[in-house]
Amino acid sequence: MGQVEIEIVVSNAFDIEKQLAGEIGLADVRSERVQNVLVDTGSVLLCLPADVIARLGVPVDREVHVETAAGPATMRLFRLVRLEIAGRHGLFDCLETPVGTLPLLGAVPMEVLGIEPEGRKI
Repeated sequence: MGQVEIEIVVSNAFDIEKQLAGEIGLADVRSERVQNVLVDTGSVLLCLPADVIARLGVPVDREVHVETAAGPATMRLFRLVRLEIAGRHGLFDCLETPVGTLPLLGAVPMEVLGIEPEGRKI
């Protein structure tokens, strides 16, 4: 089975709340279209490279211990990101990965949004 990659839109959920309350304009909501996101049913959460998280400006929540393909690691968990895929959206925490790594879409966001990989498309 080959890799499945998709495009997602991630936004700072706190900015969206401020925009809805009229505190900031729509143009001030930090949002980013992210391409080549690897659909990874072996991962649990949404994982985004550090540079994407920095541009979104979402706050760090805490450090967590995780099991990766390379072994155990400590990663920073950030909150809250609004994730949009194929017309569906939800709020999720995300793990920070090093700059230059592929973003990963894990099983929990897919389950919550009611999507599953089919061949090479979602």
